[in-house]
Amino acid sequence: MMEITYTTDLTGVDWNALKTAVAADDFDNGRTAEQMRISSENSAVNIFAYAGGEIVGTARALSDGVCNAYVVDIWTKTPYRKRGIARRMMEMIGERVPGQHVYLAADEQVRPFYEKLGFTPWDVGMGRVIDHWLRAE
Repeated sequence: MMEITYTTDLTGVDWNALKTAVAADDFDNGRTAEQMRISSENSAVNIFAYAGGEIVGTARALSDGVCNAYVVDIWTKTPYRKRGIARRMMEMIGERVPGQHVYLAADEQVRPFYEKLGFTPWDVGMGRVIDHWLRAE
């Protein structure tokens, strides 16, 4: 098994390769590689998991720096799942947002994973896209 390394550094991220990887793994939400870069630059926490120089996992958190954080874009490349990568990325996010309420949205099939990490399902939550999804500036 190839060693997994983790970084919070955006330097050297190949955004085009990451876009290609998430799209090939059916985890593409429509952002361009450039929009992925901007999203990450505007996030409080970014975690990248690498295997042999290839990004095989990502997670990031938005935070007000005081009491609220929202975890998004949690992805582990399919062949690397069930190896503790997402767990480690979530731990790393938690280390960077101490004392904050951390929220995330999760589909039914992955809720047991997050429950093992201490997250509690809520029956509340709402969302809305303002204007058009991924509207260009």
